[in-house]
Amino acid sequence: MNATAKFWDGIAEKYARTPIKDMDSYELTLRRTASCLTPSDKVLELGCGTGTTALRLAPSVAEVVASDVSAGMLAVGARKADEQKATNVRFVEAEAGSPPKGPFDAAMAFNLLHLVEDLDGTLSGISEVLKPGGLFISKTFCAQRAGSLRYRVMRLILPVLQMLGKAPFVRFMAEEELDAAIERAGFEIIERDSFPATDARRFIVARKI
Repeated sequence: MNATAKFWDGIAEKYARTPIKDMDSYELTLRRTASCLTPSDKVLELGCGTGTTALRLAPSVAEVVASDVSAGMLAVGARKADEQKATNVRFVEAEAGSPPKGPFDAAMAFNLLHLVEDLDGTLSGISEVLKPGGLFISKTFCAQRAGSLRYRVMRLILPVLQMLGKAPFVRFMAEEELDAAIERAGFEIIERDSFPATDARRFIVARKI
């Protein structure tokens, strides 16, 4: 088991019990994502965690393959799927850089891309499993340009937490860097936004060229 999987396995149950901090923003993300999908779509979610988003979007599509590096997270997701009687969601253990085989009509990665060490490799892997013209939908933490106090404190304490095994790898990148990486992987960005107003995340819809 690699360090990343071990970290997320260790917090899976606690993570599942933690309420979503900004429900309005989460619901907006779901609505905007669902508007890009069709009932016939086969969709991949990378970094699905405990499956909340996959299960929420499942009624909008034909099938969701929900993948994550953490077996602990996937076990929680599978349990939730059974409780909700969701029959079109399949949970698969896979690293973000080695996604399940497609082809998929769309791929999603929410709160994931800033946590992968090989960003270009991960985006290229996503492109490979998408059909021509397939969509990549993501929402990603990007470093704040202004450098808020919260951001500066995070940069200071994160290395210590990582040494203690209490925090994962985190990439600090500007929105422009993320956009450029997605375009390098062979995507055309057709929609981009940053929300909520405080602690914004970069929302991208991109089409495989």
